This record gives sequence, structure tokens and C-alpha cells, in this order.
Amino acid sequence: MYLLTNGRLITRDPAQPYFARGAVAFDGPVIAEVGDEASLRARYPDAACIDARGGVIMPAFINAHTHIYSALARGLSIQGYNPTNFFEVLDGQWWYIDRHLTLAGTRASAEALLIDCIKQGVTTIFDHHASYCEIPGSLLEIAQAARKFGVRACLCYEVSDRDGEEKCLQAIQENADFIAWCARERDPMLAAMFGGHALFTISDRTFDRMVAANDGRTGYHIHVSEGMNDVYDSLQQYGRRPVQRLHDHGILGPKTVLGHCIHVNTAEMELIAATGTMCVNNPESNMGNAVGCSPVLQLFRHGILVGLGTDAYTNDMLESLKVALAIQRHNACLPNVGWGEATAMLFENNAKIAAQYFPARLGVLQAGASADIIVMDYKPFTPFSGDNIDGHMIFGMTGRQCQTTIAAGKVLMKDRELVGIDEEAVNAHILEESRKLWGALNHTTY
Repeated sequence: MYLLTNGRLITRDPAQPYFARGAVAFDGPVIAEVGDEASLRARYPDAACIDARGGVIMPAFINAHTHIYSALARGLSIQGYNPTNFFEVLDGQWWYIDRHLTLAGTRASAEALLIDCIKQGVTTIFDHHASYCEIPGSLLEIAQAARKFGVRACLCYEVSDRDGEEKCLQAIQENADFIAWCARERDPMLAAMFGGHALFTISDRTFDRMVAANDGRTGYHIHVSEGMNDVYDSLQQYGRRPVQRLHDHGILGPKTVLGHCIHVNTAEMELIAATGTMCVNNPESNMGNAVGCSPVLQLFRHGILVGLGTDAYTNDMLESLKVALAIQRHNACLPNVGWGEATAMLFENNAKIAAQYFPARLGVLQAGASADIIVMDYKPFTPFSGDNIDGHMIFGMTGRQCQTTIAAGKVLMKDRELVGIDEEAVNAHILEESRKLWGALNHTTY
């Protein structure tokens, strides 16, 4: 039994949302009790104590859409790369990278992103992977890295026609194989979806192959209307908009996640809502790629479950939260909108998305929920209470203030030191693989 003490406790449980001096008791992967520290110390006198050092104790974060394959791009400059539109961003950088990403590079990318997640309080990720250099076995490489670091991961492979039929068929098979592997393993920390890239890179024939290979076993994780490329291609080639194409192929549904959804119209929103399909907003990536602002406020009004991701632009969910609020206000030209939607995406809806794929109850600190807990090194200099915690997070906290990270009762980081991981050795391996990748991309040696 462990007792996490000496901190302000945010539970996200409406019945008891805040304790000025709270504690969390957990035994194995599940929380036994939360409450006032004095009461819990008396009830569990033999528990091993973890000191929050006066910080803020709160549920760990969930990232509903990210890309492990991009982790080794930090600081990278590709010779001749100067994109002027979204397609050039994809073809000149991200597709170019994944065409050179080996299995060893995939493993290193996973290690890099997972370490960054742990350091910023993220214990659950939904990853959308691509490594067209070496496809077979790539999701298993990521799964093994997730097990090593103790992070919960829902994985899929990005099916696309962009590199020809053989690679497309390999990508479909990689999804099918990993779905079957997860079914055999029954690991509560790992789950599978069936991935697809943007619709303008997927033919109707490929969609049919994806649906046949999936055979109803899981939901789909796919990029939808991130750029106008999707809309133009669907209308010109298939005579209907992207969301209608997905519906016609039986891809929409309550276990399917649509990433981005920037250029969706009212009819498409109604179709997403009617099928119970989920969406994930990635505000910083959308701004960086200059593709537009997702109509989050309208999606909410249609009753659509919208989560928050990063598209790997960052691994800091609080950073993504801040930008989500700012861009919605900027887009609406109203300084009083978006607060409820932005905070709901991160603190409520991501947990609802995770509930579709993981048996543990996430996003809340209460008896019976998963012991996914973080401690933030945050000492407020203004009044702090259960009534204004979101304001403190948006304007006062960043992910890098995370000092302790616990996932399913396992301490992954304590007082900013990774537990059970030789970080220097892992970093050396990541650097070695990133040098190989950069050298292949720029035809030189690093």
C-alpha cells in the first residue's frame, strides 16, 4: 500500500473535487481511497508514503492523438525543404521521414516520446504510427517500449496508398496483426485501433480492404479534413465529402476517432453525431501547418465527443489546452468563449475516449479508479481552491512542472528522476538512431 501525501489534491470527482491537504491511497494499479491526509494517514498507518512536497496532486494526462514517428525530428533541418502548403509539409517532411524510419528508429522514437510524456505527466497515449521504410513489426516495437516505460498506449498503423500497393497491403496487415496480438495478450495497458491516413491518400478499394481486415474487431483512427486536400479529392474523385465517404464504408461509429476535422460542414457534423463517432482537436499542429481552426464550438453544440491531442507538436497537454482556448477565441472573435469546451476536452472527454479502449477508469482520482496520478511542482501565489483550479492550470502550470508520475500504481518518475530506467543509456541509443536517420535524410554524417 502506498500513500501519496502533502499536497493540494484535485480529484476531478464532482462528489469531492478538492482537498486543501489531501492524500491518495493506492494498492497495485487501483486507488483504494482519496481524502483528507490526516484521515488517510490514520487509516493506513503502515502504508509507504510518497511526499508530494506541497505540490498539486491530480489525475495524469491522456493524449488522444500523437505521432511517435516524429519524435526524432526535433531540431532537424531537411535540405531544400521550404513548404508553401500542407501537401508540401507532408511530402517534404513527414512522409520523407517515415520512408527512412527503420524498426530500430521506430523503437528509438517511441523511447524518446514516452520519456517526454512521463516527464510531463502523460500516462496514456493514442498513437498513429507510420514507418514506411520498415512496416512489419513496427507496432510491436512501440508496444514493447510502452511496456518497458510503463505508459498505457493505444496503437495503430497509418494505412495509405501514397507509397504503392505493396506498402499499403503491408500497412493493412500490420494493423490486423497487432489487433490479433492485443487480443491474445490481453494486456490492460495496451490496445489496438485500425489506422488510416488522410482520405486523399486512401482509395475506395483500400477502404474496403481495411474494413475486411478489421472484421469489426476495433474502431478506426484516421485523419479527416485536416487540410482542404481531403475535401477537394473526395468531391472530385468520389462525388461526396470525406465524412460521407467514411460512413459509406462503415468506418464511422462509437469506437472510431477522427483526427482534426477542421473542414467539416454542418451535414458532416450531424453524421458524426448520429453515429456516435469521436473527434480529436490538435490546435498547435493545425496552426503550425496553417490548415485552419477546427470548429470545436460547433462540434460541441452537435453533441460530438471531442478530445484533445497534440499531433506530436508537443507532449505537454497543458500547452495544448492553452492554445486550444486561445485559437477558439481568436477564431470566434469573442474573448468569452471556449473555456468550458477546452477544459472538457482535456479533463473529461479524453477519459471518455480512453474508456472505449482501456478497462481502467482514467482521468479521476477516486476509489476503484486507476492509480494514474501526477504531482505538479506548483506553489500558487494567488488564492487556490476547487473553484478556480482550471484557471491556475491554464495560466500558471506547464507540463514541465510535473515532478512525480504514477501509472497504474507504478511509480515512473519520482522527484523528476525516472524510476528503473537508465536515462543516459536510453538517450545514447536515441541519439545514435537519430544521427542515422538525419544522415539518411540529408545524405551526410552527423
